[in-house]
Amino acid sequence: MAKKSAVEKNARRAGLVKKHAAKRARLRAVARDRELPPEERFQAYLKLAEMPRNGAAVRVRNRCQLTGRPRGFYRKFRLSRIAVRELASIGQIPGMVKSSW
Repeated sequence: MAKKSAVEKNARRAGLVKKHAAKRARLRAVARDRELPPEERFQAYLKLAEMPRNGAAVRVRNRCQLTGRPRGFYRKFRLSRIAVRELASIGQIPGMVKSSW
């Protein structure tokens, strides 16, 4: 089980991302628009820099929904490799069986 503080911090980051997503997207669109004058684009970059860093989607870490483990994450299941194996072994994931030979 991951530290509760790390899981909580990641949840706060995800909340900030959701909160600032629209404004960040607008500013990025303005900053990248080559048709606009350089001064306007630079102002958009400055406003982006003033926004909270944890509001960037890149700072959110994929974590297992059950354990909070950050490594060995399967996006399809939103679980870690260990949780997927345990659930598959007891038949909780439809269509998945543990291989043996």
